[in-house]
Amino acid sequence: MDALRRSSRPPTHLPDTPGAGAGTARTQAPGDWPAAQRAPRPRDVVFVLLPRIVLLDLAGPADAFRNAELRVPGSYRMRFVAPQPALQAAVGLQFSGLEPLPVHLAQETILVLTGISGSGIDAREPLTARVIEWLRGVNPALLLCVCAGSVLAAHAGLLADRECTTHHVHIAELRAVEPRARVLENRIFVEDGPVYTSAGVTAGLDLALHLIGQQLGAWCAADIARDLVVYLRRAGSDPALSPWVMHRNHLHPAVHRVQDAVARNPAANWSSAELSAVACTSARNLARLFAEHAGCSPLDYVQLLRFALARQLVTGSRIDLEGVAAQSGFRSAQHLRRVWARWETQPPSALRSRAADAA
Repeated sequence: MDALRRSSRPPTHLPDTPGAGAGTARTQAPGDWPAAQRAPRPRDVVFVLLPRIVLLDLAGPADAFRNAELRVPGSYRMRFVAPQPALQAAVGLQFSGLEPLPVHLAQETILVLTGISGSGIDAREPLTARVIEWLRGVNPALLLCVCAGSVLAAHAGLLADRECTTHHVHIAELRAVEPRARVLENRIFVEDGPVYTSAGVTAGLDLALHLIGQQLGAWCAADIARDLVVYLRRAGSDPALSPWVMHRNHLHPAVHRVQDAVARNPAANWSSAELSAVACTSARNLARLFAEHAGCSPLDYVQLLRFALARQLVTGSRIDLEGVAAQSGFRSAQHLRRVWARWETQPPSALRSRAADAA
């Protein structure tokens, strides 16, 4: 577990406040991500189960990864392991046919530790003790802890000298188990190198979406969040609300159809005629529908997503600003700067410098 014990980049964390928006990372642009794309090879997502598991801690992240696999086939392969082949969840649901704890983990494995119901983690309980001992001997690429899963990781020595969080009920327990950890309260999730920790229950879904956004692209995570009818929350220095999910809190199918088309290729030549053809309505009626349901005009929405794509290219590549403008659908770097100033107070050069400093 040396990789997990060595910090590789500054931690990011998110205040536990309502109305937060989507996290964006240096990710692939939506225009480069057609539906037929396949991942080069699947990453194993290994969920570790214990008796009295909190079902939402498992179901939320698992369904996020399932949806990601549907969108990018070959991206994730889920496995469910436990110290015994059958166990009962806190709600009474019986699990059977669980895999044994593997001796080795494949490269790029994402290991997920979930919480269990109760007032704390009893490290002396035989099954829990087996999991803790097993954790000390495996080496996943990434460790995701949901709720009291952070306490399990702490018992195994995996949170020493790291920033981390957990469900508010377990904050004091986590500090007592691992006094070397920097335990943060009132956080949805915290990322410190290859170790990700989250607060309880639904925060595990936020964490999974954040990781999917990093690995497959912000558009993919935003699309999954919309299908699961959840807010996609941000991390660190990202905008308060991701452009990929702004103006989408509505149920009108024609407006969503246009927004989906634009999100898949923001740089396309989106004239009023092209947009209204996607919606199968007139340009005038589409403008009315956007104003009523999305709170913006169709062309404003196009500019917003072009800005979002440009922002990703600025922070995640070394392409010069003229090249960024061309790839994002703007006429020139000057045109990009003009539109950029509508949504971002800092110029592109400042964001690129900040991203370079964080790398």
